[in-house]
Amino acid sequence: MRAVVLHSYGGPEVLTIEEVADPVPGPDEVLVDIAATALNRADLLQRMGLYPDPRKAQPEIPGLEFAGTVSAVGARVTMWNVGDRVMGIEAGGAYAERIATHERQLLAVPAGMALAHAAAIPEVFLTAWDALVLQGGLSSGRWALVHAGASGVGTASIQIAKAIGARIAVTCSAGKAESCRALGADLVLERSPNDWLSEARAAVPQGFDTVLDVVGGEEIDRNLQAVALRGTIVQVGLMGGGTVPVNVGLLMGKRATWVGTTLRARPIEEKVAVARRFAAEMLPLFDTGALLPVIDSVYPFEQIAAAQQHMAANANTGKIVVTITE
Repeated sequence: MRAVVLHSYGGPEVLTIEEVADPVPGPDEVLVDIAATALNRADLLQRMGLYPDPRKAQPEIPGLEFAGTVSAVGARVTMWNVGDRVMGIEAGGAYAERIATHERQLLAVPAGMALAHAAAIPEVFLTAWDALVLQGGLSSGRWALVHAGASGVGTASIQIAKAIGARIAVTCSAGKAESCRALGADLVLERSPNDWLSEARAAVPQGFDTVLDVVGGEEIDRNLQAVALRGTIVQVGLMGGGTVPVNVGLLMGKRATWVGTTLRARPIEEKVAVARRFAAEMLPLFDTGALLPVIDSVYPFEQIAAAQQHMAANANTGKIVVTITE
């Protein structure tokens, strides 16, 4: 099969496509012919040698999410049959024509949805839902604050918050504000260095029950000021840096909870638990239209380096999809 193999780390030029052996599914695994994958910030970090695959797989094939068709099943698989349309996340290996994954990590592609669109769902919707709801405690009537509102996680967060009856504020660049409003964001704040905190305090003086932060850096102190009494900050990313002075007194005074999280490094049992609960509680909302993937652009597999350059430039609103097979 064709796959992107990392022999070295650096710029987009290290993303080389070559022939490698097909993965062989274990007894509880499913082999999927991948139609499309989608990009995540973690892919760029892995390419630069800053976020390696925790499985230390060889050859090293990046890519965290995929959609495709089941082509083979292990001896103990009961959930899927050859020909089923599926999507899912993995710790790596999705920049390829085939992937083997545990059957219970897979999700059914919503009826009538193109596989290229489905590839934009798993990573960001699972991340946003896990961070906001499972770990952040967001529920109907509460307020969420999400940074990078026009990103994949941001656009998923807006939809999830509205679907469960919560209210949501997002930060984003001025040029992406209208896209966030169109998705249903209740409050759109121009991101730092603009003083979004003052505007947020004026609009939501009680503070935010749940804060989802993919940025870190200087936003960390502002999050502590913005979070509500007994609120929760969920740290999902650190695009702006992770080593900054922190006013721990704010955290203590508000009796707030600050959670660090990542899906990629979790044990298979935890990933399966999140996937199965998402399948039961959130997946049906794609069939009703309450949730939908937001796609910025679609690139062919041969242009995956250009796709990553597009993401690195912060030019996207929503997901960047890469089609692998027709």
